[in-house]
Amino acid sequence: MSGKVRLKANGILDEDPLTLQEIVYKYICKYLDVISYRSEKDQVRRLYDDIVIPNDICDRLLDAYQRFNRHIDDSLVHLFEDPNRTSLQMVNLRNSTITSKGLEIIMRHKLYSLSMWYCDGITAQSNHLLSRFGENLRFLELGISSHLLQDAEPNDAKPSEPIDFQFSCPHLRKLVLNNVVMHQRLQFAHLVDLNHLDLTSCTLVNFSLDALTFLPHLHTLILFNVWPIANQLHAICCLHNLRTLDISISSSGNGHGTYDLPDQILEMLMENLPNLTHLDISGTNLAGNGVATKESNIKHNSDIPGLSTRTQKPLQFLGLYHTAHWACKRHDIPAKEIAGDANEKQILTAARYYYDRPVLLTRVLNDLYHLFRFENCKDIHTALDVVLTAMDRHLKFKHMQISGSATLFYIVKGRDRSKFGTPLRNHIISTLLNGMETHIGDDTMLRNGYLTLTQFQMPSDVLFEYERLIKILLYGVSKTEQEGFVQRIAIYLLNTLACQVDGRQKLFLGELGVVNVMLTLIKDRLIRKVFDDVMEVAWSTMWNVTDETAINCRRFLDGRGMEYFLRCLNTFPDHEELLRNMMGLLGNVAEVKSLRPKLMTQEFIKVFAFLLDSISDGIEVSYNAAGVLAHIASDGQEAWTVESPSRNDVLQRMVKAIERWNIKSERNINYRSFEPILGLVRCYETPECQHWAVWALANLTQVYPEKYCQLVEQENGIQILNELINHPSPYHEIKKIAYMVIEQCSNRPQPMLEG
Repeated sequence: MSGKVRLKANGILDEDPLTLQEIVYKYICKYLDVISYRSEKDQVRRLYDDIVIPNDICDRLLDAYQRFNRHIDDSLVHLFEDPNRTSLQMVNLRNSTITSKGLEIIMRHKLYSLSMWYCDGITAQSNHLLSRFGENLRFLELGISSHLLQDAEPNDAKPSEPIDFQFSCPHLRKLVLNNVVMHQRLQFAHLVDLNHLDLTSCTLVNFSLDALTFLPHLHTLILFNVWPIANQLHAICCLHNLRTLDISISSSGNGHGTYDLPDQILEMLMENLPNLTHLDISGTNLAGNGVATKESNIKHNSDIPGLSTRTQKPLQFLGLYHTAHWACKRHDIPAKEIAGDANEKQILTAARYYYDRPVLLTRVLNDLYHLFRFENCKDIHTALDVVLTAMDRHLKFKHMQISGSATLFYIVKGRDRSKFGTPLRNHIISTLLNGMETHIGDDTMLRNGYLTLTQFQMPSDVLFEYERLIKILLYGVSKTEQEGFVQRIAIYLLNTLACQVDGRQKLFLGELGVVNVMLTLIKDRLIRKVFDDVMEVAWSTMWNVTDETAINCRRFLDGRGMEYFLRCLNTFPDHEELLRNMMGLLGNVAEVKSLRPKLMTQEFIKVFAFLLDSISDGIEVSYNAAGVLAHIASDGQEAWTVESPSRNDVLQRMVKAIERWNIKSERNINYRSFEPILGLVRCYETPECQHWAVWALANLTQVYPEKYCQLVEQENGIQILNELINHPSPYHEIKKIAYMVIEQCSNRPQPMLEG
């Protein structure tokens, strides 16, 4: 994603916007046809014949594709299959789905740097690629779920077996291994340039750290979650050039990390590693119990006895997260930065240092979550940065996504949304959707994500991810527990989005099956005779997605929508909002001329006529029933194919209902266009239809003049109403109301023009 979160001078919390170069890369990643085509033979991506891409662009393109499109597969990697026209040097693969075939294409470029994390498709059968093409490698990271040096993720049923492999990468400077079984056959002596070695979670089987004493330039040694190493401390003490040493453990609950004579051991390390600036002993008891010996107390002032010699030369960093005896809470600690859980600063420091340790980082995010929920976090920009970084880096680690999304909720909730800049809002929303999409079967992840999204402005804040969000919401509506919280909040968000978007997006909603999903929810509740907010919002959602969208109206009818309408009417007759939503939806259906014959049945017409007299929800139900009948009647006498009730009888009842309504009634309705209503204004063959139409315009312009007077004017409504007034057919009451509309629009205050 984009850069670090910053607090700007105007108080806005934001990230740097994309540069012009980044915008170009994002465009190319989204529209790969600009530079390539998909081969019909094997369905992979290939560059056009006349395109050559230099190294710096190749590296950045691969990186940008992961940032903007999320993962790399074998098809994409074929863009780089010709090293004569493309050149890769520094490749960072995270959450990719490439296989050994794709990795070979990449490795043929004889890389300078290769980093792989969560690349499940790479197996130990590919480790020969390092021998064949690894001569130029300076940096190699084989992180979590990168199985080049292991058969599979270890488990109780099938523990990992040592891989018989020698590093044929003689120029390596940095080597990161994760969860690899180390054995005595592995040799390091030839890696004379190696200065950074990370063996996180590796298992030492007959492997001695003495092998590292032959590395003259080694300055960083990470042995996080490597245990036991008490018998290896002599070898560590021989690495006199070390500047960074990590012998931390993620949890000491199993007894790991507990040393005999901890004060003496830590003091020994300090004496033998004089250049050490960064030390991590988290999860261990090496900080002692805080009680210094009498002799050391006289000479030095440190609450960590083993570090008493460093009081005059404090460490740059000290990891004390979850150490025994709450070492991080002590006062006199000889270190400039401390990772711990004693306060906000220590928690944020831990998050920044442990960004590639998902289990530990999840605990840190839980600490941060509790800080936001029960206390107060002052450094919001750092907190937000570490949460987003953690979630982006560990997309496949479910507990990380759950903890991160919970913390994001409190960060976003606790700050005015207007204080977030657009790039930062986009980053938060995309990160949430990535996590929800990856772990879509987990209700907790969906709940956290949905709740956080409710804190944003809908739909404006999410339009850039509209299609992806709709798919995730539909899953939450249809696949989660019936009547559960996740389903309720998902349908609430879906309805909010459906209410405030344009026709193109309503079409997309229909294509994804929104109408059918809503009808399924309604059918389920009819069968169980359960009325709840999901039933109510399901009808509201269909009301919104059918607005001026004929194909969605047809989907409603084809999905047995009218059957469910009648059943709801009979099963839940006393729920006003349900009735209003249903009639609002049928008003949309009735606006579609080709669908009106499907409403022309005796049963339907009787119901609509009966509802003319309804006082449910103010005038809303009666108003919508009249609107449905007005549209049906506008098709003329010949289209009225039922004998009872008669067309004339229905029209007279409709006029009586209109005359009963208060012209100043406030409305629960939102018109984006008056085209259907203005069409009825021109229905001179049936003045009763005109009566309903002009009343609707008068009511809306009287109660909401700022919005609807302008809409009348924009859609040529004034001219149409003047034509009606001058026409001989409409009766006096219609012309009187039409004149009210014209007068209201002409008296509307005009916006001030700035010079």
